[in-house]
Amino acid sequence: DSVRVKSIDLKALYAFAEAHTLRGITAFALEHAGIHDRAFTEAKGLAIRKVIILSMEREKVINELEKAKIWYMPLKGSILKDYYPALGMRESADCDILIDPLRADDVKAIMKTLGFKVEDFGMFDHDVYFKPPVSNFEMHRKLIGDSKHEKLYSYYYDTKSRLIKDNDNNYGYHFSTEDFYVYMTAHEFKHYSSVGTGLRSLLDVYVYVRKFYASLDKDYLARELENAGLTEFEEKNRMLAMRLFDVQELNEEEREMLNYILSSGTYGTLEHEVQNTMRKNPQSKLQYILSRIFLPMSEVKDKYPFFWTHKYLLPLLPVHRVIKAVRKSKRTIAELRTVMKQ
Repeated sequence: DSVRVKSIDLKALYAFAEAHTLRGITAFALEHAGIHDRAFTEAKGLAIRKVIILSMEREKVINELEKAKIWYMPLKGSILKDYYPALGMRESADCDILIDPLRADDVKAIMKTLGFKVEDFGMFDHDVYFKPPVSNFEMHRKLIGDSKHEKLYSYYYDTKSRLIKDNDNNYGYHFSTEDFYVYMTAHEFKHYSSVGTGLRSLLDVYVYVRKFYASLDKDYLARELENAGLTEFEEKNRMLAMRLFDVQELNEEEREMLNYILSSGTYGTLEHEVQNTMRKNPQSKLQYILSRIFLPMSEVKDKYPFFWTHKYLLPLLPVHRVIKAVRKSKRTIAELRTVMKQ
Protein backbone atom coordinates (compact mmCIF):
# COMPACT_ATOMS: atom_id res chain seq x y z
CA ASP A 1 0.00 0.00 0.00
CA SER A 2 1.02 3.67 -0.28
CA VAL A 3 1.99 3.95 3.41
CA ARG A 4 4.33 0.97 3.15
CA VAL A 5 5.82 2.26 -0.10
CA LYS A 6 6.60 5.66 1.44
CA SER A 7 8.32 4.03 4.42
CA ILE A 8 10.86 2.10 2.31
CA ASP A 9 14.49 2.64 3.29
CA LEU A 10 15.82 3.08 -0.25
CA LYS A 11 19.50 2.91 0.75
CA ALA A 12 18.99 -0.40 2.55
CA LEU A 13 16.87 -1.70 -0.33
CA TYR A 14 19.57 -0.73 -2.82
CA ALA A 15 22.24 -2.56 -0.81
CA PHE A 16 20.04 -5.66 -0.65
CA ALA A 17 19.20 -5.53 -4.38
CA GLU A 18 22.88 -5.07 -5.23
CA ALA A 19 23.85 -8.10 -3.12
CA HIS A 20 21.36 -10.23 -5.05
CA THR A 21 21.92 -8.65 -8.50
CA LEU A 22 18.34 -7.37 -8.57
CA ARG A 23 18.81 -3.61 -8.90
CA GLY A 24 17.33 -3.45 -12.39
CA ILE A 25 14.10 -5.28 -11.65
CA THR A 26 13.75 -3.46 -8.31
CA ALA A 27 14.00 -0.15 -10.18
CA PHE A 28 11.17 -1.25 -12.47
CA ALA A 29 9.06 -2.18 -9.43
CA LEU A 30 9.73 1.13 -7.68
CA GLU A 31 8.87 3.11 -10.80
CA HIS A 32 5.63 1.16 -11.10
CA ALA A 33 4.86 2.24 -7.53
CA GLY A 34 5.61 5.86 -8.39
CA ILE A 35 9.06 6.02 -6.78
CA HIS A 36 11.95 7.41 -8.83
CA ASP A 37 15.26 7.06 -7.05
CA ARG A 38 18.44 8.27 -8.73
CA ALA A 39 20.61 5.33 -7.67
CA PHE A 40 18.07 2.77 -8.87
CA THR A 41 17.43 4.67 -12.12
CA GLU A 42 21.16 4.72 -12.86
CA ALA A 43 21.47 1.02 -12.00
CA LYS A 44 18.58 0.22 -14.33
CA GLY A 45 20.25 2.16 -17.14
CA LEU A 46 23.54 0.35 -16.57
CA ALA A 47 21.75 -3.02 -16.51
CA ILE A 48 20.09 -2.30 -19.85
CA ARG A 49 23.38 -1.07 -21.30
CA LYS A 50 25.19 -4.22 -20.17
CA VAL A 51 22.54 -6.54 -21.61
CA ILE A 52 22.82 -4.77 -24.96
CA ILE A 53 26.63 -4.88 -25.00
CA LEU A 54 26.77 -8.54 -23.97
CA SER A 55 24.19 -9.45 -26.61
CA MET A 56 26.16 -7.64 -29.33
CA GLU A 57 29.43 -9.27 -28.29
CA ARG A 58 27.75 -12.68 -28.06
CA GLU A 59 26.57 -12.36 -31.66
CA LYS A 60 30.11 -11.52 -32.77
CA VAL A 61 31.50 -14.53 -30.90
CA ILE A 62 28.81 -16.85 -32.28
CA ASN A 63 29.44 -15.65 -35.83
CA GLU A 64 33.11 -16.52 -35.46
CA LEU A 65 32.31 -19.93 -33.93
CA GLU A 66 30.09 -20.62 -36.92
CA LYS A 67 32.86 -19.64 -39.35
CA ALA A 68 35.31 -21.90 -37.51
CA LYS A 69 32.78 -24.80 -37.46
CA ILE A 70 32.86 -25.07 -33.66
CA TRP A 71 29.68 -26.30 -31.97
CA TYR A 72 28.33 -24.17 -29.12
CA MET A 73 25.33 -23.53 -26.86
CA PRO A 74 24.52 -20.26 -24.98
CA LEU A 75 23.76 -20.89 -21.31
CA LYS A 76 21.88 -19.54 -18.30
CA GLY A 77 21.31 -15.78 -18.15
CA SER A 78 21.81 -15.17 -21.86
CA ILE A 79 18.68 -17.28 -22.42
CA LEU A 80 16.73 -16.45 -19.25
CA LYS A 81 16.87 -12.68 -19.80
CA ASP A 82 14.49 -13.05 -22.74
CA TYR A 83 11.79 -14.55 -20.51
CA TYR A 84 11.57 -11.47 -18.28
CA PRO A 85 8.96 -8.81 -19.18
CA ALA A 86 11.45 -6.03 -19.99
CA LEU A 87 15.07 -5.54 -21.05
CA GLY A 88 17.32 -5.00 -18.03
CA MET A 89 15.13 -6.81 -15.51
CA ARG A 90 17.37 -9.88 -15.54
CA GLU A 91 20.94 -8.77 -14.82
CA SER A 92 23.96 -10.92 -15.67
CA ALA A 93 27.56 -10.68 -14.55
CA ASP A 94 28.82 -12.49 -17.64
CA CYS A 95 27.92 -14.41 -20.77
CA ASP A 96 28.24 -18.21 -20.56
CA ILE A 97 28.64 -20.42 -23.62
CA LEU A 98 29.22 -24.17 -23.75
CA ILE A 99 31.75 -25.05 -26.48
CA ASP A 100 33.34 -28.07 -28.09
CA PRO A 101 36.07 -28.83 -25.52
CA LEU A 102 38.33 -30.18 -28.25
CA ARG A 103 38.37 -26.75 -29.91
CA ALA A 104 39.19 -24.65 -26.83
CA ASP A 105 42.50 -23.46 -28.33
CA ASP A 106 40.69 -22.29 -31.46
CA VAL A 107 38.12 -20.50 -29.32
CA LYS A 108 40.94 -18.72 -27.48
CA ALA A 109 42.35 -17.51 -30.79
CA ILE A 110 38.91 -16.26 -31.82
CA MET A 111 38.38 -14.38 -28.55
CA LYS A 112 41.78 -12.71 -28.81
CA THR A 113 41.05 -11.68 -32.40
CA LEU A 114 37.79 -10.11 -31.19
CA GLY A 115 39.70 -8.01 -28.64
CA PHE A 116 39.18 -10.11 -25.51
CA LYS A 117 41.87 -10.49 -22.86
CA VAL A 118 42.49 -14.05 -21.66
CA GLU A 119 41.83 -14.06 -17.90
CA ASP A 120 42.03 -17.84 -17.34
CA PHE A 121 42.69 -20.63 -19.81
CA GLY A 122 43.04 -24.37 -19.32
CA MET A 123 43.16 -24.19 -15.54
CA PHE A 124 39.48 -24.87 -14.89
CA ASP A 125 36.47 -26.39 -16.65
CA HIS A 126 35.73 -22.99 -18.19
CA ASP A 127 37.95 -20.38 -19.77
CA VAL A 128 37.46 -16.73 -18.84
CA TYR A 129 37.77 -13.74 -21.19
CA PHE A 130 37.19 -10.02 -20.69
CA LYS A 131 36.71 -7.10 -23.06
CA PRO A 132 36.16 -3.57 -21.78
CA PRO A 133 33.93 -2.08 -20.66
CA VAL A 134 31.74 -4.92 -19.30
CA SER A 135 32.04 -8.05 -21.45
CA ASN A 136 32.91 -11.01 -19.22
CA PHE A 137 32.69 -14.28 -21.13
CA GLU A 138 32.99 -17.79 -19.72
CA MET A 139 33.49 -20.48 -22.34
CA HIS A 140 32.58 -23.78 -20.71
CA ARG A 141 34.18 -27.08 -21.62
CA LYS A 142 31.76 -28.91 -19.31
CA LEU A 143 28.40 -28.13 -17.74
CA ILE A 144 29.24 -29.73 -14.40
CA GLY A 145 32.95 -30.11 -13.81
CA ASP A 146 32.92 -30.74 -10.08
CA SER A 147 33.09 -34.46 -9.27
CA LYS A 148 32.10 -33.70 -5.64
CA HIS A 149 28.53 -33.65 -6.98
CA GLU A 150 28.79 -37.23 -8.21
CA LYS A 151 25.27 -37.68 -9.59
CA LEU A 152 25.29 -34.37 -11.44
CA TYR A 153 28.81 -34.99 -12.73
CA SER A 154 27.76 -38.36 -14.09
CA TYR A 155 24.46 -37.03 -15.46
CA TYR A 156 26.19 -34.31 -17.50
CA TYR A 157 29.31 -36.28 -18.41
CA ASP A 158 28.11 -36.66 -22.03
CA THR A 159 26.29 -33.36 -22.39
CA LYS A 160 26.42 -33.28 -26.19
CA SER A 161 24.05 -36.25 -26.43
CA ARG A 162 21.35 -34.22 -24.63
CA LEU A 163 21.47 -31.24 -27.00
CA ILE A 164 19.15 -30.35 -29.86
CA LYS A 165 20.46 -28.81 -33.08
CA ASP A 166 19.27 -25.25 -33.80
CA ASN A 167 17.28 -24.74 -37.00
CA ASP A 168 18.65 -21.33 -37.94
CA ASN A 169 22.42 -21.94 -37.90
CA ASN A 170 24.99 -24.65 -38.61
CA TYR A 171 26.72 -25.29 -35.29
CA GLY A 172 24.46 -23.97 -32.53
CA TYR A 173 22.58 -26.21 -30.09
CA HIS A 174 19.98 -25.79 -27.36
CA PHE A 175 18.26 -27.76 -24.62
CA SER A 176 14.67 -28.88 -24.78
CA THR A 177 12.41 -26.84 -22.49
CA GLU A 178 12.49 -29.70 -19.96
CA ASP A 179 16.25 -30.17 -20.10
CA PHE A 180 16.84 -26.43 -19.72
CA TYR A 181 14.81 -26.52 -16.51
CA VAL A 182 16.76 -29.54 -15.25
CA TYR A 183 20.02 -27.70 -15.94
CA MET A 184 18.71 -24.54 -14.22
CA THR A 185 17.92 -26.68 -11.19
CA ALA A 186 21.27 -28.49 -11.35
CA HIS A 187 23.22 -25.24 -11.55
CA GLU A 188 21.29 -23.72 -8.66
CA PHE A 189 21.66 -26.86 -6.52
CA LYS A 190 25.42 -26.95 -7.14
CA HIS A 191 25.75 -23.44 -5.74
CA TYR A 192 23.07 -23.82 -3.05
CA SER A 193 24.75 -26.91 -1.58
CA SER A 194 28.24 -25.43 -1.60
CA VAL A 195 28.54 -21.64 -1.18
CA GLY A 196 24.85 -20.72 -1.32
CA THR A 197 22.88 -18.89 -4.00
CA GLY A 198 20.78 -15.75 -3.94
CA LEU A 199 17.32 -14.45 -4.65
CA ARG A 200 17.96 -13.95 -8.37
CA SER A 201 18.15 -17.72 -8.88
CA LEU A 202 14.83 -18.14 -7.11
CA LEU A 203 13.30 -15.43 -9.29
CA ASP A 204 14.61 -17.22 -12.40
CA VAL A 205 12.73 -20.32 -11.28
CA TYR A 206 9.54 -18.33 -10.77
CA VAL A 207 9.77 -16.69 -14.21
CA TYR A 208 10.56 -19.97 -15.98
CA VAL A 209 7.89 -21.98 -14.16
CA ARG A 210 5.24 -19.34 -14.84
CA LYS A 211 6.10 -19.38 -18.52
CA PHE A 212 6.71 -23.08 -19.24
CA TYR A 213 5.79 -25.43 -16.39
CA ALA A 214 2.23 -26.19 -17.49
CA SER A 215 3.44 -27.38 -20.88
CA LEU A 216 6.40 -29.47 -19.69
CA ASP A 217 6.44 -33.26 -20.13
CA LYS A 218 6.06 -34.08 -16.44
CA ASP A 219 6.90 -37.79 -16.78
CA TYR A 220 10.14 -37.03 -18.60
CA LEU A 221 10.95 -34.23 -16.17
CA ALA A 222 10.37 -36.43 -13.11
CA ARG A 223 12.58 -39.16 -14.57
CA GLU A 224 15.44 -36.80 -15.41
CA LEU A 225 15.31 -35.02 -12.05
CA GLU A 226 15.50 -38.41 -10.35
CA ASN A 227 18.45 -39.47 -12.51
CA ALA A 228 20.25 -36.24 -11.65
CA GLY A 229 19.50 -36.56 -7.93
CA LEU A 230 17.48 -33.34 -7.90
CA THR A 231 13.93 -34.47 -7.15
CA GLU A 232 13.68 -33.28 -3.55
CA PHE A 233 15.56 -30.00 -4.10
CA GLU A 234 13.56 -29.11 -7.22
CA GLU A 235 10.21 -29.53 -5.50
CA LYS A 236 11.19 -27.51 -2.43
CA ASN A 237 12.87 -24.81 -4.50
CA ARG A 238 9.95 -24.51 -6.93
CA MET A 239 7.35 -24.36 -4.17
CA LEU A 240 9.35 -21.70 -2.32
CA ALA A 241 9.69 -19.60 -5.49
CA MET A 242 5.99 -19.78 -6.33
CA ARG A 243 4.78 -19.07 -2.80
CA LEU A 244 7.25 -16.26 -2.19
CA PHE A 245 6.63 -14.31 -5.38
CA ASP A 246 2.90 -15.01 -5.38
CA VAL A 247 2.92 -13.56 -1.83
CA GLN A 248 1.66 -16.67 -0.07
CA GLU A 249 2.44 -17.68 3.50
CA LEU A 250 5.56 -19.82 3.89
CA ASN A 251 5.86 -22.79 6.21
CA GLU A 252 8.75 -23.12 8.66
CA GLU A 253 10.94 -25.20 6.33
CA GLU A 254 10.43 -22.71 3.51
CA ARG A 255 11.28 -19.77 5.77
CA GLU A 256 14.49 -21.51 6.81
CA MET A 257 15.41 -22.14 3.17
CA LEU A 258 14.62 -18.53 2.28
CA ASN A 259 16.76 -17.19 5.13
CA TYR A 260 19.69 -19.24 3.84
CA ILE A 261 19.17 -17.82 0.34
CA LEU A 262 18.82 -14.26 1.62
CA SER A 263 22.06 -14.57 3.57
CA SER A 264 23.93 -15.95 0.56
CA GLY A 265 23.86 -13.08 -1.92
CA THR A 266 24.08 -13.81 -5.64
CA TYR A 267 27.29 -15.81 -5.50
CA GLY A 268 27.17 -17.35 -2.05
CA THR A 269 29.38 -16.69 0.96
CA LEU A 270 32.63 -18.01 2.33
CA GLU A 271 30.93 -18.87 5.62
CA HIS A 272 28.38 -21.07 3.87
CA GLU A 273 31.12 -22.75 1.86
CA VAL A 274 33.08 -23.69 4.97
CA GLN A 275 30.00 -24.78 6.91
CA ASN A 276 28.66 -26.91 4.06
CA THR A 277 32.04 -28.52 3.41
CA MET A 278 32.60 -29.43 7.05
CA ARG A 279 29.04 -30.71 7.43
CA LYS A 280 29.31 -32.99 4.39
CA ASN A 281 32.75 -34.25 5.40
CA PRO A 282 33.10 -34.17 9.20
CA GLN A 283 36.74 -33.38 9.89
CA SER A 284 39.04 -31.50 12.22
CA LYS A 285 40.08 -27.94 11.49
CA LEU A 286 43.59 -29.12 10.58
CA GLN A 287 42.17 -31.74 8.21
CA TYR A 288 40.06 -29.07 6.55
CA ILE A 289 43.08 -26.79 6.01
CA LEU A 290 45.16 -29.65 4.59
CA SER A 291 42.30 -30.68 2.29
CA ARG A 292 42.28 -27.16 0.82
CA ILE A 293 45.98 -27.50 -0.04
CA PHE A 294 46.19 -31.16 -1.10
CA LEU A 295 43.27 -31.94 -3.41
CA PRO A 296 42.11 -35.49 -4.18
CA MET A 297 43.01 -36.60 -7.70
CA SER A 298 39.36 -36.57 -8.82
CA GLU A 299 39.19 -32.83 -8.08
CA VAL A 300 42.54 -32.19 -9.72
CA LYS A 301 41.27 -33.78 -12.93
CA ASP A 302 38.15 -31.60 -12.96
CA LYS A 303 39.43 -28.32 -11.54
CA TYR A 304 42.97 -28.28 -12.88
CA PRO A 305 43.02 -29.95 -16.32
CA PHE A 306 46.39 -28.31 -17.05
CA PHE A 307 48.08 -30.10 -14.13
CA TRP A 308 46.18 -33.29 -14.94
CA THR A 309 47.41 -33.21 -18.54
CA HIS A 310 50.98 -32.39 -17.47
CA LYS A 311 51.22 -34.91 -14.62
CA TYR A 312 54.90 -34.25 -14.04
CA LEU A 313 53.83 -30.89 -12.60
CA LEU A 314 51.41 -32.40 -10.04
CA PRO A 315 53.91 -32.10 -7.13
CA LEU A 316 53.82 -28.33 -7.72
CA LEU A 317 50.04 -28.04 -7.43
CA PRO A 318 50.02 -27.67 -3.60
CA VAL A 319 52.64 -24.91 -3.99
CA HIS A 320 50.47 -23.26 -6.65
CA ARG A 321 47.45 -23.36 -4.32
CA VAL A 322 49.43 -21.90 -1.40
CA ILE A 323 50.75 -19.06 -3.60
CA LYS A 324 47.22 -18.44 -4.85
CA ALA A 325 45.99 -18.34 -1.25
CA VAL A 326 48.70 -15.82 -0.31
CA ARG A 327 47.79 -13.61 -3.26
CA LYS A 328 44.18 -13.68 -2.09
CA SER A 329 45.25 -13.00 1.47
CA LYS A 330 42.03 -11.26 2.54
CA ARG A 331 39.91 -14.22 1.45
CA THR A 332 42.37 -16.73 2.94
CA ILE A 333 42.40 -14.96 6.32
CA ALA A 334 38.60 -14.75 6.28
CA GLU A 335 38.35 -18.47 5.48
CA LEU A 336 40.76 -19.39 8.28
CA ARG A 337 38.77 -17.28 10.75
CA THR A 338 35.56 -19.00 9.65
CA VAL A 339 37.14 -22.43 10.07
CA MET A 340 38.35 -21.60 13.57
CA LYS A 341 34.82 -20.54 14.57
CA GLN A 342 33.37 -23.93 13.66
